[in-house]
Amino acid sequence: MLRQLLVSIAVSLCNIAIHAMVMVVLLRVVRRAGERPIHGTFRLVIIMMATMSVLMGAHIAEVMVWSLAYGIIGVASDEADLLYFAFVNYTTLGYGDVTPLQRWNLLGPMTALNGVLLIGWSTAVIFEVLRRALATMRPGEMLRHDGPPE
Repeated sequence: MLRQLLVSIAVSLCNIAIHAMVMVVLLRVVRRAGERPIHGTFRLVIIMMATMSVLMGAHIAEVMVWSLAYGIIGVASDEADLLYFAFVNYTTLGYGDVTPLQRWNLLGPMTALNGVLLIGWSTAVIFEVLRRALATMRPGEMLRHDGPPE
């Protein structure tokens, strides 16, 4: 059990480092985007699309780190799709169609714990990016539209 915890902690720390680096870059880019002359709904859509794309990329990279770790230590049978297995665990989907070897059964829940924490962190960042983007908009900018008044 100690070996499983040590492996899980090492992979989790690697993923936390990946996520932290992505967050620093993402928040810097959003801060700079707020200084651009593009305003209105279009700017907000672009910022949120970029934010979500970067975060999805970070999560995919983190799942790949788990998959790589699974492969290195031989968590599942040779015919198991380790990337799929890592995604199912990381997202807490939990299909159960691929299971770890008995000696590594703690890695699935540890992967899920890491995924939940990092997805929660991403959710907080999404709201912060949205808050910053909305704060740079002029009053009433989101409310303007070309249709008839309400």
